[in-house]
Amino acid sequence: MNTDIRNEHWSIHEWQNQIDELLEVSDQPHALFNINEDDTREYDAIFLGGGAGGRFGSAYLRAMGGRQLIIERWPFLGGSCPHNACVPHHLFSECAAELMLQRTMAGRLWFQDLTGVVTSIKDVVDVFRKGRVGPHAIMNYQSKEQLDLEYVLNAEGTIIDPHTVEVAGRRFKAKNLVLGLGARAQMLTCPGAHLKGIFSYESLVEDLDYEPGNTVVVIGGSKTAVEYGCFFNATGRRTIFVVRTELLKLIHDLETRGFVIDRMKEQGIEIWEGSEVEHFTDNGHGHVASVQIRTPDGIQTVHTDFVFAGLGETPNSEMASKVLGVKIGAKNEVLVNPQLQTSVPHVYAIGDLIGGPMEMFKARKSGTYAARHIMGEEIAYDPQDWPDFMHTHYEVSWMGLSEEAARAQYENIITIKMPPDTPDGLDVALPASDRTMLYAFLEPRMSGFQKLIIDEASRRVVGAHHVGYGAKDSFQYLYQLMKQGLTIDQLGDMDELFLNPTHFIQLSRLRAGHRKLKNL
Repeated sequence: MNTDIRNEHWSIHEWQNQIDELLEVSDQPHALFNINEDDTREYDAIFLGGGAGGRFGSAYLRAMGGRQLIIERWPFLGGSCPHNACVPHHLFSECAAELMLQRTMAGRLWFQDLTGVVTSIKDVVDVFRKGRVGPHAIMNYQSKEQLDLEYVLNAEGTIIDPHTVEVAGRRFKAKNLVLGLGARAQMLTCPGAHLKGIFSYESLVEDLDYEPGNTVVVIGGSKTAVEYGCFFNATGRRTIFVVRTELLKLIHDLETRGFVIDRMKEQGIEIWEGSEVEHFTDNGHGHVASVQIRTPDGIQTVHTDFVFAGLGETPNSEMASKVLGVKIGAKNEVLVNPQLQTSVPHVYAIGDLIGGPMEMFKARKSGTYAARHIMGEEIAYDPQDWPDFMHTHYEVSWMGLSEEAARAQYENIITIKMPPDTPDGLDVALPASDRTMLYAFLEPRMSGFQKLIIDEASRRVVGAHHVGYGAKDSFQYLYQLMKQGLTIDQLGDMDELFLNPTHFIQLSRLRAGHRKLKNL
């Protein structure tokens, strides 16, 4: 069944109802066509995939005077981020931060004693599931009524050739094809990995229909594993990380990484590095009952009914490779040049499909850059350096070089740090700022960590690292200044709002007057 919605003007609330209904009957095809049949121009581009890259790329191309078409298999635009990826992890991380505060302050001030209390995982998942349709509805409404984008929703598109896509019984042609097919969670392959109770970030929010027991096994040691695992731990459950090599290798600054991991361990998280799952056992009803893990100390068996696999993502490149013959990399990613062009003429690829970093900024930016190139602009995009961010129970932000990398690159490096680098430094209430004030006064070692790395010769800031709250927005702007040659003198001359990142400004001001820079 296909429905032409071109002349329908649904409100956001009406869109919510439509999306809910279509998600409920996902096994019954019902495509929504928003096609301007009066426009006889050839499409400049078909965006196969209406996630962040496809939607932003379409909007940019449309704004430049081009004609675009999005084909999306879900009944909404916006992709996996609001549906089962980055938005739920932000909700879970907010819960983790709140629960850590509650548990740390238990019995003091107005805080209830949560000692021994296990809170619900399923209730939070249900809150997310119930609320996620709102952003979907806004994007559908905005894209149709305000951005004037043409799209086909709730129907799988099939590539026919570099200019043609078939969807819901119709074929559409364009000058160019932009592939935004996204990625999927990487799955476990060991015996028993099919059992119920073993989740990825995708299946957790779609399939969790029971309250997990009091032990959780998290497999993996990078962003996804840690962000979800810290939430599970914050609910009061025993949480074991099974990590093949080392936890959080993506945080290159060893001192920052150490602070993060120490605080995780303080929350009771167990980290089994150099370990690997061998197999899962069945409880007799198709549900996981235990995990057998090979560790440096021998085989360990953990009894659990809840396992989370945070192993990263695999790009959905199979159809493009098979039908078009685009070149694929070692991790299943579609290979592109700096203009986002694949090895096949007139075929572009964007977002998670082209591999890491699998971040929202790259999806949106690659989509718009592909659109700009299609419309005749000379552009180049290669995401090499960017400020990075993740959640534990805290927000962790970093940009530029680690101290170790900076010392290898420059003759003399100075650092400015909080808390003070002394034996009793963790007992000092610094850095103290938004959302860390209670920690600063009652549990100082938990108030956070900051480090600024400066090349003494040029006085330039070459790296910054922060564990706490409220830094990530400031970091992305400081990073742009840093790329332009931000010095300790310029940083110290800024005016600060009293938020965590501005401790860098205050501390830089204390040292900026020194011609011969020193650590602080």
